Amino acid sequence: SLMRKKVGIGLSLLFIILVITSFIIPRNTLPSPETRIILEHNYETYIAPVCFEQSNPTNFIEGATLEKAQELNYPPHDPCTEDALKAEKDSLFISLLKDMNLIDKKWDNW
Repeated sequence: SLMRKKVGIGLSLLFIILVITSFIIPRNTLPSPETRIILEHNYETYIAPVCFEQSNPTNFIEGATLEKAQELNYPPHDPCTEDALKAEKDSLFISLLKDMNLIDKKWDNW
């Protein structure tokens, strides 16, 4: 019984250390493949919705996902789009919560 208690305390301490560490370790949170973007087919680029107005798009556009733009090998249309899709710097814990969709990523509401 004493041995089980020591193992239980040891596992509890290990868990607490892992949780605390996860708040310290940095991790980049990337936009998910389903992130909404606009394909600019004339220039073969993609535009972040927040950059659409200033991007001077042509009429040959299509709403799509980041995954689709990557499949087409389209690069970002402009520096605004590059900046808008840059990884967020989070702690490992927060990044994991975002990847599990428990916390919104900045790109989720586009």
